Amino acid sequence: MDYEFDEKLTALEATRHGTDGAVVRVTLLGPGKGNAMGPAFWAETPRLFRALSADESVRAIVITGSGPHFTYGLDLTSFASGAGSTLADDGGLARARTRFLYEIREMQTSLDEVAACRKPVAAAISGWCIGGGIDLLAACDVRFGSADAKFSIREVRMAIVADMGSLARLPGILSEGHLRELALTGRDFDAAKAERIGLLNEVLASPEEAVAAAHAFADEIAANPPLVVQGVKEVLDVNRAERVAAAQRYVTTWNAAFLPSHDLTEAMTAFAQRRAPEFGGR
Repeated sequence: MDYEFDEKLTALEATRHGTDGAVVRVTLLGPGKGNAMGPAFWAETPRLFRALSADESVRAIVITGSGPHFTYGLDLTSFASGAGSTLADDGGLARARTRFLYEIREMQTSLDEVAACRKPVAAAISGWCIGGGIDLLAACDVRFGSADAKFSIREVRMAIVADMGSLARLPGILSEGHLRELALTGRDFDAAKAERIGLLNEVLASPEEAVAAAHAFADEIAANPPLVVQGVKEVLDVNRAERVAAAQRYVTTWNAAFLPSHDLTEAMTAFAQRRAPEFGGR
């Protein structure tokens, strides 16, 4: 049964599950087979999660991807022609950088609403979860993965300082050493490592079992007193929220100042040409 929402969703699908429809499953739809996070995702996510947070009939949320992958992360094609192109205006002077700063903040709001949702959010991950997908996982309360799940905090390999929340929220999930290892290298890692370092709560044998585990968690929550559950989230989040907000402000300012570079152009060109980039530190 579709979740009753006041607008048509194109990047997400929301359906009711569980007893009395108290659990809502949010499925990433794309564009593309890897459920890339394009403009529609960033526009629809905050509105949907604000509605879910306010809906008293909803007690828990499960988020997953359609098809074999959770998400390939930010849709680089739309980014290059949209927010990324803003910095080319006015030769990259103050007006363009200020506009870009507010565009980043607007995109951050999308995942901030996931983190701030009063209802617990469980993620079920299979296949690839890259870049912006990690940002989304970091905004969830718990994470279940299938054995085939693969992860990468890949922004560094694209000459970008990750600015959608992973560097702000993962310090509360991973140890500092593991976070620095993965954020500084951008290397790929598997579900076994993700569980070992605390990114995943549990690894299941198949994608179907990962989704089932997330729903079992959500059903268990839905049976508890809803206002107390929301109170637990509020208390757990009270210290983290201030630290995350400060880190988000800082990285937004950093990227508005320093994101445009020869290395970023080289990363985007190499991505389009399907070759390894050659970075020069310019």
